[in-house]
Amino acid sequence: MDDVFPEEAALKMKRWPKEPIAAGYRHTVALQADGKVLAVGDNKYGQCDASEWCEIAAVAAGSAHTGNSHSVGLQTDGTVAAIGWNKYGQCETSSWHDIKAIAAGWRRTIGINRDGTVVAAGRNNEGQCDVSEWCDIVAVAAGDWHTVGLQSNGRVTSAGNNRYEQCNVSGWRDIVSVAAGYLHTVGLKTNGRVEAVGLNKDGQCDVSDWHNIVAIAAGSHHTIGLKKDGTVLAAGRNNDGQCDVSDWRDIVAVSAGSAHTVGLRRDGTMIAAGQNEEGQCNINEWRGIALPRNGF
Repeated sequence: MDDVFPEEAALKMKRWPKEPIAAGYRHTVALQADGKVLAVGDNKYGQCDASEWCEIAAVAAGSAHTGNSHSVGLQTDGTVAAIGWNKYGQCETSSWHDIKAIAAGWRRTIGINRDGTVVAAGRNNEGQCDVSEWCDIVAVAAGDWHTVGLQSNGRVTSAGNNRYEQCNVSGWRDIVSVAAGYLHTVGLKTNGRVEAVGLNKDGQCDVSDWHNIVAIAAGSHHTIGLKKDGTVLAAGRNNDGQCDVSDWRDIVAVSAGSAHTVGLRRDGTMIAAGQNEEGQCNINEWRGIALPRNGF
């Protein structure tokens, strides 16, 4: 029998959360409690040059199985800042306003308007930016070539590449959170169980036995689940140690990059595992990171 969350906890998870940490392709971004932003790792295109940002409410980072990246910041006034790789216009968000949530995928940026409609900027060769007709959306996730939207009724819609059936989410119900990796999609249900579809070559979709999960994240080839007790589960490729999270404790938020994983502790400090060639895991000295708006 499924472990059922209290109704109050499920309702909290459906509200607009503040995303305080983001793991990109080879960089990590974190929102401080004072609204400023820290970033470390690959900075080839200036994706870590966020030190002058202020009054930020959420952050996102473009992740990919290969390639370059960008960083996005949702400001408290509903506008959006973006820096980094902009070959496909993924950082052209200066005209956006009344945005309430953001997501960053490979070569694109997604924003949710306060009225539940969705905007997108960046490459659209696979239809991954065909989201203008979506409505009643409360959360979005962006993989490499597909985009996923969570509706307020707990159902899920998608756009983009579906070669590995990563967009086969129309039958999902009672979903409260979504995540998208390179070629797989993950959904968190109200009962704390997890759904996953798409490429499963490395076992990144082997999450059907997970329970008591309160947050999820998807990297290129791995999936992360945060349990209600503050511990963390992982499935998928672990060639760089990105799934070595079993000893993490007191975690309140997680994010997964291409080949690294980051976690936010309840005391505002962070922990990381996985590939660190560009210093994307050098976050142990960070302090005062903002906690998620809705705790558990």
